[in-house]
Amino acid sequence: MSKHTEYYKYLRDYVGTQPLILPGAVVIIRNTAGKVLLQKRPEGKWGLPGGLMNLGESFEQVAEREVFEEVGLRVRNLQLLNVYSGEKYYMKAANGDEFYCVTAVFLTSEVEGNLQLDPSETLEAGYFEDTQLPEPMVGSHRRFIEASREMKASE
Repeated sequence: MSKHTEYYKYLRDYVGTQPLILPGAVVIIRNTAGKVLLQKRPEGKWGLPGGLMNLGESFEQVAEREVFEEVGLRVRNLQLLNVYSGEKYYMKAANGDEFYCVTAVFLTSEVEGNLQLDPSETLEAGYFEDTQLPEPMVGSHRRFIEASREMKASE
């Protein structure tokens, strides 16, 4: 297996739909006005750019790669907000795949490039006030943004 193969797909060949622990990362990117970058994913939900870890990657590398793949931006100066895991991050996909997410959530306002969307991963993207998030939205991503807002308020 190549280290660039999507690792979770490789595992699914062996375990079918049985539960997996899937590590990944998302990035809360704020522009100079403090708005958060969100992407509309192919399943129709809005969320943060990010995705799952491949073999040999660090959480930071996942964050950088996924943001670039999904929205065409290079992120710099990633700051770890938190790592989220546990029972409330259990999911069951429409196809029956079960998994527990372990998600490193990073913050940054340092980006290079212009939005360039990969239509296989991002239908649209834009910056939103963190108090006026679009629907439908990935529930855990809403919680991550709320946690970042609380952190920003306490600074």
